[in-house]
Amino acid sequence: MRIPLLASALLLAGLATASAQNASPNASGASPASPVPGQPATMADNLRPTFVAQTPDDRVASKLIGTSVVNGANETIGQIADIVLDEKNTVKSWVIGVGGFLGLGSKYVAVDPSVLKIDRTDDKTLQVRIDTTKDQLRAAPEYIYLGKEPPKGAAPASPAGEPAQKP
Repeated sequence: MRIPLLASALLLAGLATASAQNASPNASGASPASPVPGQPATMADNLRPTFVAQTPDDRVASKLIGTSVVNGANETIGQIADIVLDEKNTVKSWVIGVGGFLGLGSKYVAVDPSVLKIDRTDDKTLQVRIDTTKDQLRAAPEYIYLGKEPPKGAAPASPAGEPAQKP
């Protein structure tokens, strides 16, 4: 009994919908607006990505990170650990890992981009130079990544009196 009743209700609902679609949309007798033919979706030219090919003069960040940093006496005093970009995608600072052994116990120091000199020694090798000593880098303030805890015993660095963030 339920199935025939449900089928009848669905049939009546379908007929009511079909008759409503055929009815005039307004009582004034004006014809309905004609449909607009569909257009394929496209991106405007100003939204298209610009693709760039690498040139021999380009310096790729993945090749710079881990590169040894040497001083004027050609002594290795650290390695590039990271590159910090600002909101305009320009290099804000170079993070250099100083001290430690095989990355353990390293201290990170952020230096201004103007103090590093990056040159090519050949087609594949980059050389990074800085005019300082290992002791000066060790004495520099430590660069602490936001959201990371400072080392034990160190005072947390927080901007403008704000509480230090914890991970």
